[in-house]
Amino acid sequence: FSVSCSAILSSYLLGERLNLLGKLGCMLSLVGSTVMVIHAPEDEEVTTLDEMSSKLKEPGFLAYAAILLAVCFLLIFYLAPRYGQSNILIYLTICSVIGAFSVSSVKGLGIAIKGFFAGRPVLQHPLTWILVITLVASITTQINYLNKSLDIFNTSLVFPIYYVLFTTIVITTSVILFKEWVTMTVVDIIGTVCGFLTIILGVFLLHAFKDMDVSLGNLPQVLQSGQQAPVTRDDKNILIEVDNSSIAPEDKPKVFVIYT
Repeated sequence: FSVSCSAILSSYLLGERLNLLGKLGCMLSLVGSTVMVIHAPEDEEVTTLDEMSSKLKEPGFLAYAAILLAVCFLLIFYLAPRYGQSNILIYLTICSVIGAFSVSSVKGLGIAIKGFFAGRPVLQHPLTWILVITLVASITTQINYLNKSLDIFNTSLVFPIYYVLFTTIVITTSVILFKEWVTMTVVDIIGTVCGFLTIILGVFLLHAFKDMDVSLGNLPQVLQSGQQAPVTRDDKNILIEVDNSSIAPEDKPKVFVIYT
């Protein structure tokens, strides 16, 4: 809904335009994300902060988190100052990678809030405050770079691409953190892969053809303009073909007279 709504509102309120291929890419992105969510396994039940803490301390998730942090620092300190103004994926990738930490923090804080109302001493647990600090830092970073992206690029492109990247990172994080891949069947694996490929196709249509003026009204003209243009003759040398219909081409070669 956010992708479709942002594309429609940006065209009416901000004067931005999403061409036919962009709309198709937006639809494919939504379809691919929906397929991934449908085939994603259910979350493993975690009810206490101690269980959440043990999940966060597992070597697999720690390695994954270290890789995300390294990618984030590379994007922020090296790629963003050089290519952030021209490449829409730089700022949005930063927001999406940081989103993995914000979503994990929200899930942990949700457990803490439920424990607080259940009378558990969650405020004395150090993980609660670690999650609060992580959530504030990650959301602040996301808002900062998302606003930078919106200041430079088309809103109808920013939100679909951000939605796709964010959803992909969050699902991957959830799978690694809660080991959901253990319960996935072959059908779910195939569905997840197909959904991801559909997302890639949608993002490609959104980004690669964003500057083309393609709509249902001018689609025939666009297709005709893509055909081979007729060969133009040189103004200085005019070739006049002497056509003799009585002579077959294979019997006698054609004769050209050159005037200069």
